[in-house]
Amino acid sequence: MTREEKKVILASSLGTVFEWYDFYLYGSLAAFVAAKFFTVLGDDGRPIFDETTRNIFALLAFAAGFLVRPFGALVFGRLGDLVGRKYTFLVTILIMGASTFLVGILPTAAQIGILAPIILLVLRCLQGLALGGEYGGAATYVAEHAPHGRRGFYTSFIQITATGGLFLSLFVILGTQAITGAEAFREWGWRVPFLVSVVLLGISVWIRMQMQESPAFKKMKEEGTQSKAPLTEAFGQWKNARVAIVALFGLVAGQAVVWYTGQFYALFFLGNVLKVDSYTTNMLIAWALLLGSGGFVLFGWLSDKIGRKPIILGGCLLAALTYFPLFKLLSAEANPALYAAHTNIPVVVQADPANCSFQFNPTGTARFTNSCDIAKAALARLSVNYHVEEAPAGSAAVVRVGDATVSSTDANFAQAVTAAVVAAGYPAASNPTVVKVNHPLDIFSGRKLLLIGVLTLMVIYVTMVYGPIAAALVELFPTRIRYTSMSLPYHIGNGWFGGLLPATSFAMIAQTGDVYYGLWYPVVIALATVVIGTFFVPETKDRDIFAEDLAETAPRSAARARI
Repeated sequence: MTREEKKVILASSLGTVFEWYDFYLYGSLAAFVAAKFFTVLGDDGRPIFDETTRNIFALLAFAAGFLVRPFGALVFGRLGDLVGRKYTFLVTILIMGASTFLVGILPTAAQIGILAPIILLVLRCLQGLALGGEYGGAATYVAEHAPHGRRGFYTSFIQITATGGLFLSLFVILGTQAITGAEAFREWGWRVPFLVSVVLLGISVWIRMQMQESPAFKKMKEEGTQSKAPLTEAFGQWKNARVAIVALFGLVAGQAVVWYTGQFYALFFLGNVLKVDSYTTNMLIAWALLLGSGGFVLFGWLSDKIGRKPIILGGCLLAALTYFPLFKLLSAEANPALYAAHTNIPVVVQADPANCSFQFNPTGTARFTNSCDIAKAALARLSVNYHVEEAPAGSAAVVRVGDATVSSTDANFAQAVTAAVVAAGYPAASNPTVVKVNHPLDIFSGRKLLLIGVLTLMVIYVTMVYGPIAAALVELFPTRIRYTSMSLPYHIGNGWFGGLLPATSFAMIAQTGDVYYGLWYPVVIALATVVIGTFFVPETKDRDIFAEDLAETAPRSAARARI
């Protein structure tokens, strides 16, 4: 690897680490941000904004985080194929970094009223758009600098960046909390991680300013063979649109759910289902990320030797086959009392099926008020396993725990059902069997090491599917539409299939009463990707993207010469 190639990888990877750091901050600090901008109380003790307004803000904030990303892929992908890779992803990091810094200095709703959440949502949309354009630019830029036969290895360094960004954001947040204390962090300390991003932005911009345009794009521009309408050519022509569709369902969808399960759903499952405290959960995940992240480079390098498909699809298959036993092992070790209660204590919801909804609620704004929904949601939040029995039409739902029966129409239903399941043997909130980490090195016990081992194995699955994905996507498309074509399936897969995973899985748990049922979402999608990828995705590791570009552009060049 030459000095210039190392510089290319550093510029792309470091900038993308900062991009993901910025993006994850909002997710990690969403509760603090919402308290300052969406749910502020007035002098009379009542919220400044009514419930409908708060719901709209929450919906838009969610949409900006995940649903906007594919639109950023279209906007910046087109720009990257028209004017160049370097300048486009320089713009994306400027937008991302500036938006994040401005969140850190934005006055609250208590200070400037409704302007505060409106400005916040604009900044969130800009973040989502910028992130949608960043990944495709970084992957394309590195791949077009990489020598033939090394693209998997070179682009694998970019793949570390998402995990690196998450790790860095957790480190800064936990460090700031430790320095400021809980009360000060709630009041003003939450702004510090946002403000720190301006330093990261300055470093990244300085590095990227030193870089040259990719040689493939530069040569294409000199020859005048670049696309004049990248969006039309990429998605308006079936031969190219078909490849994008195959890439989405045969590679990216499975990669996305394995990635989100191994990092985000594991975090959600430990905290929300197994009731492990936030600090312990973050420490366990951080150790797993630290131990497993080298797999990104290992599997990127290996994909240059044996191919992209075997590794990506193999990771999807392994994950699908082992998620259920791995998550049950997490339960048994992280919260033994709760795991025993799931096995030994029967809980029944008797309800009219017509009153039961599928409680898919990604933004937290939906209200499920039927008696069946109230009963199921309460049990799901308590991490209780239950099954549903049909009741007469029109009857209110009741929960039966042993000899106790609690009606969902009771005025204090939540407290009553909590008392009933605890009396039957479910652990109380102060359950002493829950695993607890007191400081970063407090991990040297059998249970904690086993939990870290399980989480590390799931991170290794993440590295299998994510390490080679950039090279695989780059090699599927020609230079003239590469930025546009690869960005859209990547961000639809990761923004929609992956981003909706926690909300979908929780709804599946509430629907069935089985705390593990939500795993069917990533398992089914991963298996579908294995099947589609096996039959429809070509192996691309031996493709010479420069030779193919020459073959494709030769007819156009000859036509111009004749004219």
